[in-house]
Parts: sequence; C-alpha cells; structure tokens
Amino acid sequence: MEKESKDESLSDKEIVRRVRAGETGFFEEPFRRHRQRVYRVARAIVRDDAEAADIVQEAYLRAYIHLDQFAGRARFSTWLTKIAVYLALNRARVGRRQKEKEGVPISEGNSLKGEIATGSDPERRAFGKEVKTILETAIDALPDRYRAVFMMREIEQMSTAETAECLNLSQDTVKTRLHRARALLRGKLHASAGSSGAGAFRFGGSSCRRMWANLFLKMKLRKRRV
Repeated sequence: MEKESKDESLSDKEIVRRVRAGETGFFEEPFRRHRQRVYRVARAIVRDDAEAADIVQEAYLRAYIHLDQFAGRARFSTWLTKIAVYLALNRARVGRRQKEKEGVPISEGNSLKGEIATGSDPERRAFGKEVKTILETAIDALPDRYRAVFMMREIEQMSTAETAECLNLSQDTVKTRLHRARALLRGKLHASAGSSGAGAFRFGGSSCRRMWANLFLKMKLRKRRV
C-alpha cells in the first residue's frame, strides 16, 4: 500500500523518468490513471468493446517499448492517447475493408461497459440502464468524424488543444465538429425520449412505498387522537 500511495503522488513526467532509469514497476501507475480515457477514445473510433480493450493493451505496450521517444513536449496522457488513436484508426480501416470484401454489414458495435450508480431501487437502476443505453446508442450513431471529438471533449473533458493534438486536427475543426456532434445528439435524444418518457418522473418503487408507510403511520396516530 505504501508504494501505491507514493506512486500516486508522482507526476507522469517523474514516473517516465524512473521507468527509463529501470524502475519498470512504476509504469503500473499511469496505466491506472489513463486506461479509462484510452479505452473510451479507442472505443469511440472502433465501436467495439473487445477491440477497444485490445487497443488499450497494445497502446500501453507500445508506449513502454518506445518510451525513449517521449520528448515531454506534450503531456504523457496526450502522447499515449495519440498512440491509441493511431491504433484504433488503423483497426477501423482494416475492419471496414475486410467487411466490404466479405459483404458483411457494418455493425453499430457493442455497448460501452460500466454501470450508472442510481441507488438501490431496482426501478431506478433499470431506468438508469435504459437512459445509459439510449445515450450510448446515440453517441455510437454519430458519424465517425464527430464521435471521437465528442468523446474526448465531453466525456473525457480534454481541452480543445489536446483533442486537436491527438486527432491531428486544427482547433477550429475540433470546435466545429463538437458543435455539430452536440446538435446531432440533441436531435437523436429528443427522438428517443418518447420511447422512454413513460419511465421518467415515475411515482413508484421504494420511494413511493416509504411515503405510504409514513402516511399510514400518521393516519394511525391521527385516528388514536380522535
């Protein structure tokens, strides 16, 4: 535990320095720090959970092997993300060509993993999953040129400059694509609201039962007074 807390206090730059000096165990910390971002960015490009997971492993392996090429001009996380973007774009191109050869329809990909915390109420959990599915489906349906930008800027909260650096785009292009992605998502989410709207603001579940128990107790107390 002591080593873990020490690693967490170190900057990426210091960790890279130590790994280069032979302390390879320190490389586990940037993996913990940035694996979620790398996965999401890769997933936004390839739209497949298993492919994205493979890319995460390959990106970290390449970063480790070529760590001497990291010049430190950008953040380590940016450099790592650029590696993942390169790998993901390459896989996406190869995958599209292969499917076109075989005449296989391009799928929409598998849904993102991970649960939304919605409390212990089963109805709320179910509704949370439904909303999560709608959102993921809407993001997956974005055109390729908008999806990665949206994921980086809105989900991973990367800056415009960092997103532009990773995708080899101008900052103006990133801003334009983000604006367009938001507009497309608003339209898709609005169109999907009707199918799930019946689940919104529901008066039921454990909250309703607790309210009734409280009301029933007050009724009993009121009756005794009378």
